[in-house]
Parts: sequence; structure tokens; C-alpha cells
Amino acid sequence: MNQSAKDGIGAYLVKHLREYGLLFALIAIMVFFQVVTDGTLLKPVNITNLFLQNSYIIIMALGMLMVIVAGHIDLSVGSVMGFVGALAAVMMVSWNMPVWIVIPICLAVGALIGAAQGYFVAFWRIPSFIVTLAGMLVFRGLSLWLLAGQSIGPFPKSFQALSNGFIPDLFGVGKPNVTALAAGVIAVAVLIWMGLQTRARNARYGIEDEPTAFFVLRNAIVSAGLMFVIWKLSGFRGLPNVLISMVALTVVYAFITERTTLGRRVYAIGGNEKAAKLSGIKTERLAFFTFMNMGFLAALGGLVFAARLNTATPKAGFGVELDVIAAVFIGGASMSGGSGKIIGAVVGAFIMGVMNNGMSIMGIGIDYQQVIKGLVLLAAVFFDVYNKQKQG
Repeated sequence: MNQSAKDGIGAYLVKHLREYGLLFALIAIMVFFQVVTDGTLLKPVNITNLFLQNSYIIIMALGMLMVIVAGHIDLSVGSVMGFVGALAAVMMVSWNMPVWIVIPICLAVGALIGAAQGYFVAFWRIPSFIVTLAGMLVFRGLSLWLLAGQSIGPFPKSFQALSNGFIPDLFGVGKPNVTALAAGVIAVAVLIWMGLQTRARNARYGIEDEPTAFFVLRNAIVSAGLMFVIWKLSGFRGLPNVLISMVALTVVYAFITERTTLGRRVYAIGGNEKAAKLSGIKTERLAFFTFMNMGFLAALGGLVFAARLNTATPKAGFGVELDVIAAVFIGGASMSGGSGKIIGAVVGAFIMGVMNNGMSIMGIGIDYQQVIKGLVLLAAVFFDVYNKQKQG
């Protein structure tokens, strides 16, 4: 390889250090906890629990990324999540309403809550920090009022399946779950095909693309990791329902943010709102949309969380907004808006989840866990600021 090619690869690696660093950080953290927990971390039952425990964080991180990219913040997501879970519990247990009616009503309520907050942020120009801080207090109080300080449950089996259900083996083999293995192979094939399509499109338009060696290495690592996880799950209970939901939502939101005009405009208003407005973008409408979308996903997260616990408690969602925001920033989103990726937010959420799970297995107290997570978040934000100053 000649010197210019080496310089090109070096420059590309420095420019995309955050993206590659995030992937290798997740791998390093998993390897570390796998060793110190004597192999417990990657046991099938623990991998399944990892997905179930972090599903609602990942779901809400998708919406939070769009809010942060647009240059705002939403502190109310934990309270909205708890309120919607409480509302679902009251409707199903106290009012005996069927699940198929409760779920769409709760999702609509979440979207309305997000729309109300987005209205004040977008059209009245009240800082999102203040609006959503007020929302956090309001919906925390409403949850306590709705539940009258008591826990409500249990829920119907059909509602519990939202979080605790598993995809059956359509081939009837049992273990390993052939349906799970087939889904894994298809997912790997689709990922590689999409990567090749993106490279071909970039080549047509003369857009800088990652070196071939990086492309092959990244896809090999991701594919191997994905098939390893699927193999472990196939030997246990198969694919959790919530994992399918997470993957589908991740694909949809990745497509929206990276391939649609709507997504590009959200990044534009986060990068420079005045310039975006002068170019004809309806900035108020987009800001409103991001908050309404966040409310919808917070409601979905609340339903998944309630279904997993099989009860609604007054403390549900307490402090969850901090984990969601931390996942987005660890995943590479910028504090100033305008940058960040859906995949990065998902990886950031998994980093937080693996750390929580690994430290719990090791018996590390919640006090030390909070300290360590805070330092990791500070390091991620510092890295972002340092890179911007270096490039500037």
C-alpha cells in the first residue's frame, strides 16, 4: 500500500473515530464483563434478560435522538412512560377494557402529550428544558393520582406477551429454534446487501466511502456478533417479541433519518435553525413532530415496561429519562444538535444495558453503578467536545 493510501485510511479513521470506537467499546465492555462474571454475561438466559430489561430504553432512545438532533431535549419521557403504564393498568384491571382497545388509546395519549409539549416549544418558543421539566412534574403527579399510590396488576396474558412473549418455532423443531436461526441469517444477508447498495450509491455520486478493508471488517464483526447472539437465543426460548419490535422500529427510524427528506430536515434545523428556516423548511412544524413522535414512543415504552413487570407502580419510569438521554449522547449525538445516528443511539443503549447487567452480576452496589455510569457519560460528551475543537 502506498503512502497516500495509508494517509487516506488514517484520515478516514480519525474522521470516523467515534463510530468505530463505539462498536469496539461495546465489544470490549462485553468481553470484560464476560471474563469477570465467569461467562455469566453471555449465557442465553442473561442475553434474553438483557433485551427484555433494556427494550423500553432503546425504544425511547430512537425518539430522543430525533429530539436532540433537532436541538432540543425531553426530560419528561420517564414520567410519561410511567403515566401511560398507569393509565393502561387502570383501563385493563379497574375498567375491564380489552387489550386491543387499551393499546391504541394509550399510544394516542402519548402522542397527544408529546404534541402538547411540542406546541409550546415549537410555536411559543419556550425552551424545551422548561416545558419538559414541567411535564416531568405534571405526569409524575398524575401517575400518583391515577394509581392512588398503589400498584395495579396483574394484566391479561395477551398484554404481557407484548414484552415477555417469544416467537414460536414455525418449523416445530424446538431447540435450536430454527425460526430464530433463519431470521438471523436473513438479517445478516440484508445488512450486507444494504451496505453494498450504499457503497454503490456513494460511488455513483462521488461521495467518500469507508475503505474496503474497514467495510469488510465491520460487517464481519457485526455479522459474527449477530449470529452468535441468535445462536444463543435459539438454544433457549427463541426470539423475544420485544426484540422483533425493537429491530423493526430501528430499521424504520434509521430509514427516516438517513433516507428521507423529513430526516434530512430534522438534521438541518439542529445544525442551523435560522439557515433552515430561510431555505424554506417549516422549522416549527418539524420541532412539533419530533416531540409528538417522542410522546408516542414514550407511551410504547411505558406499555412494554408495564407488560414486563405485569404491574403498574407509582415509581415506574423514575429516572429513566436520564438513561435514555445518556444512551443517545454515548451513542454519538452532539449536545448542540445536528448530528447523531439511530444505530449509535441503539449501541449506546446497549452499552448502558451491558454495564448495568454486568455490574449487577458482579454484585456492585447501585451507588457505585451510578458513579460509573455518570463518568462514562461525561467521558462520551468530553470526547465529542474535544473532537469538535480539534476539527475546528
